[in-house]
Amino acid sequence: MGKGDVYPPEWREYTDPISGVKVKQLTNYKGHSHHLYFTNPGWFDEGRKLLFGSDRENRTNLFALDLETGEITQLTDLEPVDPPHETQFLTVSVNPKRDEAYFWYGRELVALDLRTLEMKTLWEIPEGFRRSMLNCTADGRFVCAGIFEDLSGRFRIDYLRGYIGFRETWEARPLSRIVKVATDGSGAEVVWEERYWIGHVNTSLTKPNLLTFCHEGPWDLVDNRIWGLDLETGEVWRIRPREGRERVGHEYWLSDGVHIGYHGTLPDGRSILGMIRYDNAERVEFSFPYVTGHTHSNDFSLIVGDGGGVIRLWKRDGNELLGPRVLCEHRSSSHIQQLHPHPRFSPDGRYVVFTSDMTGYGNVYMAEVPEDFDSLPPAGN
Repeated sequence: MGKGDVYPPEWREYTDPISGVKVKQLTNYKGHSHHLYFTNPGWFDEGRKLLFGSDRENRTNLFALDLETGEITQLTDLEPVDPPHETQFLTVSVNPKRDEAYFWYGRELVALDLRTLEMKTLWEIPEGFRRSMLNCTADGRFVCAGIFEDLSGRFRIDYLRGYIGFRETWEARPLSRIVKVATDGSGAEVVWEERYWIGHVNTSLTKPNLLTFCHEGPWDLVDNRIWGLDLETGEVWRIRPREGRERVGHEYWLSDGVHIGYHGTLPDGRSILGMIRYDNAERVEFSFPYVTGHTHSNDFSLIVGDGGGVIRLWKRDGNELLGPRVLCEHRSSSHIQQLHPHPRFSPDGRYVVFTSDMTGYGNVYMAEVPEDFDSLPPAGN
């Protein structure tokens, strides 16, 4: 198979044994498949298709699944690249104004036309740097990227498989940059630089001038996890300033492009789910039982997270947080980054997409969100 070739549908539907919710397994191949990182929506063609990465025929490529027919189209045909610039598609970003996607291939930032499958290089990482998250601005004019100094000559690094070198990188304070790359190919500009490990560059979904980035490292030790950057003025500020030994992270933009969601723990051990405006106004936080991994919500009325082998939902009811309740099980090993569930709602909130290797291989799943929150069973741990 090659670029443009079409695989027949692989999906199957089943009823979740815990909640009774209908779940659709979208992929089924003897190689890992995964949807994009939970901060990067992978829908395109007016929501009719979903991007995913997949290891097929001993290579990793980008694919699109037709959500109406189940057919899978191979979008790239790439030669494998050795670490540290190996090919992986967690960080793919879709242009919100046209069917174009951006991803790293080796040291190149590549634009892919999702209709013609034409590829072009927009920019190349300087020697001595590693790449991080990609995200396109709300007006579709720029794709923003985080890069940081490659310190693998000083200690062992393998962030994708076990966070090896994670704390050492934070302690070393690598030179990091945020780069704004024009999607029309007209050039790139460094918009922020500092000696602190930068990761997770996330652009607002509605305001082209705003993005967040994080100071990467142990959440309770970094000076502050979430930061804001105004691309027009160059202003940088702390978002949700951390107090004491709080742990706050896994930040993401809500669909209004104004509020930011996150989760964490307080110094007394209580877990929290939170939302705040980019200017630190309207801070709302709820404590809840149990531990969660990544969380996501479109408008903070319904929040999804993973933990304890299940996908959980919380419901906001005014000043009260209801739940968690079990949407479905995932039983994923999370052994590597590509196998983390990374649950996120579809743009219309009707279903949750997640990844799991419950079958032995990573596959992409889609669980229906019932209208009646109370019909779901309470989470037990």
